Amino acid sequence: MNEIALLLHNIRSSHNVGSIFRTADAAGVKKMYLSGYTPRPIDRFGRVQKDIAKTALGAEKYLSWEYYKSLARLISKLKREGWKIVGIEQDARAKNYHSLKLKSKTLFIFGNEVRGLSGSLRKKCDTLIEIPMRGKKESLNVSVAAGIVLFQVVETHTYRV
Repeated sequence: MNEIALLLHNIRSSHNVGSIFRTADAAGVKKMYLSGYTPRPIDRFGRVQKDIAKTALGAEKYLSWEYYKSLARLISKLKREGWKIVGIEQDARAKNYHSLKLKSKTLFIFGNEVRGLSGSLRKKCDTLIEIPMRGKKESLNVSVAAGIVLFQVVETHTYRV
């Protein structure tokens, strides 16, 4: 198995971003991409974002990350480089996350805590996966969803970091 990267698009909570950094580091993710209004570990003025640092516990210093203003440009670039794009979203086309078979470098996209991934962003994905909900609530916190998906990948696939 190949590399795994994450894209966080329009995540509003610094705490969620920090938590995902920490989980991604623990799971062996190669790189994180941030886009839209997702908070960054270092803001545009070069200041450390304390809420991210608090929840990431240093993972933001070890895990490579980049901010992209143009989401379309990033996804096009990664596709040209052979990355498979997998969106995590409840959608009629989404498959159960257990059925995902990774065969190449894979970018997982996580979206806004309330709105998820836009329709246009879903169309850019090669595959959509979802975590089945069995209770009354229709969704999980984005950082929890990231942990579930990443550790499913770790448990069922051998990949290099």
